[in-house]
Amino acid sequence: MITDAEVETIYRRLSEAMPGRTKNAKGPKGQPDAFRSCISCMLSAQSLDRNTAKAARQLFALADTPETMLELDNAAIAEAIRPCGLYNMKTRNIRKFCESLLSEHGGVVPDTREGLLSLPGIGRKCADIVMSFTFGKDVIAVDTHVHRVCNRIGMTEAKTADKTAQQLEERSPLWTLRDGHFWLIQFGKKICKARSPKCTECPVRDICLYYKDMT
Repeated sequence: MITDAEVETIYRRLSEAMPGRTKNAKGPKGQPDAFRSCISCMLSAQSLDRNTAKAARQLFALADTPETMLELDNAAIAEAIRPCGLYNMKTRNIRKFCESLLSEHGGVVPDTREGLLSLPGIGRKCADIVMSFTFGKDVIAVDTHVHRVCNRIGMTEAKTADKTAQQLEERSPLWTLRDGHFWLIQFGKKICKARSPKCTECPVRDICLYYKDMT
């Protein structure tokens, strides 16, 4: 891995090259509250954004609170979320999530990582995304783009997104936590792409381990 000083240098350069958190930045799939944000995160697993959005629209047209969600039978939920795939498993997770939310938290989505992770169907990625977008907490959420970028550059050395998140949290200066997710994901979409990274346009290629191995 690269050094901690180099990690901070990368953040500083990306902060200058990328827009970061903007006023238009929305929560998971643009959902207006923590409950729907959590459900949308659960639906997004192994699903294209457009399919997740369609599934969320159809589901929330039927129910948009844990109480009304539990009034639906499994078949109704599964049919609504069919576009996002794995709908039977996701249906079970949604029902367990709603039951736990009501029994353990009075129907209120907790705003801490520990509290979110205690809910069925909520993993580290989803918890951090909800914390960042919905609750405005300073945390770097790790999605596929951030996972790829950090391990490619050498900021982290992890096989899973959860491990990447853990290492990134340990290595990221406090001042980077508010916008770090945005800088990294914007960088991953614009320059450090999965199949054809634009290394010649990269502002951190002199530090990047991937680029050094290629040259």
